[in-house]
Amino acid sequence: MKSSTTCRIKPYIQPFERTLALRELEVVAGTKPEPVHAIHGEPECFRVRSKKTAVSLARALAYWESVCDEHKITTLQSLRESTVNVVRNGVPLDELAKKLPFQTDVPLPNRRCLRYATHGIHEYRGKFFPQLVRALINIADVPKNGIIADPFCGSGTTAVEAVLAGRRSLAIDMNPLSVFMAKAKCSVLRLPFQELEKKYTEVRSLLLSTRKTESGKTWLSMLLSEDREYLQKWFAEEILRELDQIATLIERNTKGATRDFMFLCLSNILRRVSWQREDDLRVRKELKPVDEIDPIKEFLEELGRSIRLVIAFLRQEPSPLKGVAEITEGDSKALSTHWKKWRGRVDVAITSPPYATALPYLDTDRLSLCFLDLLKRSEHRDRDHEMIGNREITDKARKALWEQFRQGNHKLPESITNLILRIHHLNDKTDAGFRRRNLPSLLFKYFTDMQQVFAGLHEVLRPKASVFVVVGNNHTVAGGQRIDIPTIEFLAEVAQAVGFEPQEQIDMEMLVSRDIFRNNAIDSESILHFRKCQ
Repeated sequence: MKSSTTCRIKPYIQPFERTLALRELEVVAGTKPEPVHAIHGEPECFRVRSKKTAVSLARALAYWESVCDEHKITTLQSLRESTVNVVRNGVPLDELAKKLPFQTDVPLPNRRCLRYATHGIHEYRGKFFPQLVRALINIADVPKNGIIADPFCGSGTTAVEAVLAGRRSLAIDMNPLSVFMAKAKCSVLRLPFQELEKKYTEVRSLLLSTRKTESGKTWLSMLLSEDREYLQKWFAEEILRELDQIATLIERNTKGATRDFMFLCLSNILRRVSWQREDDLRVRKELKPVDEIDPIKEFLEELGRSIRLVIAFLRQEPSPLKGVAEITEGDSKALSTHWKKWRGRVDVAITSPPYATALPYLDTDRLSLCFLDLLKRSEHRDRDHEMIGNREITDKARKALWEQFRQGNHKLPESITNLILRIHHLNDKTDAGFRRRNLPSLLFKYFTDMQQVFAGLHEVLRPKASVFVVVGNNHTVAGGQRIDIPTIEFLAEVAQAVGFEPQEQIDMEMLVSRDIFRNNAIDSESILHFRKCQ
């Protein structure tokens, strides 16, 4: 039997999100929403006649604030976002027990909230919005036991949202820090908040005591000598000693998800307490007075902020999360191998791939990679060369790629090959630096790599399954001319060539970034929606 339910949209969302909001409501409710009359501007409320109960709608929707049949119900998404408001200004942990779970008064956000649950832990370039992922899960109509894949897992936005939605997440990345980050963010959500709170109190107490680190092997002493020597170039001796004390204490007193969570918090302060310029994506040195740096204070503030976010979220959750995450360090060009057992079974892919030659990926993370012992210093260069979208390349590799391109066996769309040739000819007539000389080969590598990713997705997705790709255009300079690289159009052509049907393109307004990556932000992006042909 169908019943009438009125849903109130979040008042502060952007136009493209409003489009997604109406789409997700239509899919979840199984009927087209009808606007309730608005006196000024866009309607805030929409009515649906659906077999779905108001409670089930409230549990699923991403861009909606409340639903109402006979009673008003705040959506689960809004409740989750509201936990961020509770922990502002460092509320004592024992106060959270009095405030959560919410009873009657909910401090609803009056602006966009992207940092609920574990989304606010550790800065990361290129994040996309968690609500966007949740809405796309709804739009794709992923079943309760469904599988959601992300071939470029990054900081774990899709993986976390899949877990929060009670689905299985498959995620992969070649950057070990990304994999560590995504795993830590997902696994800590399955912990009882009492266990997390207890370990936090214990570690904080130990760090604030005057007791020195116990004898025995310390964290840094277990690293390779080449990694220790590298870190000594980027941290003052006293600072590195205190970081070693923190890491050793974490290693000796915690385990599993709690350990990884605390190490992730430690990772997020490394740039801040090092000689690395904080607002520079590349590792460039800027000496800072040692007496202005207090690693233990910085760590405890970071850990305290992060622990409050997670504990508040877990206190609010009505039941334990049922979603699971399978996150792998590996090459997304080999998806059919990594996800062999899931071939033909994945329900949707939601991802934000790297841009062609846009960022120095491993360079950005190398302090954390070394300190956390995630990737040996000697392996950084080789791994960097393997990354999709990487802008570093050896002269030998550049020539080999160009010869591959000249042979013409790559099956790239003509529009891409024409642009690559144009950039090559423009740079060939000038005294272009090595980076611009490398660009044609790097663009060829990027689009052939992405071709392999789409081909792998085609193998693992079930028939008629959707792929959502969040990506933007970029540009370069060749022969003194600005050359636009229409990445959105090109990736659509590449996907179509391997067997995907283009469905639509939704243009997005970008949020203003407040982290160290704001100067490298893209002005606009789009959501590309494809469907597997068969």
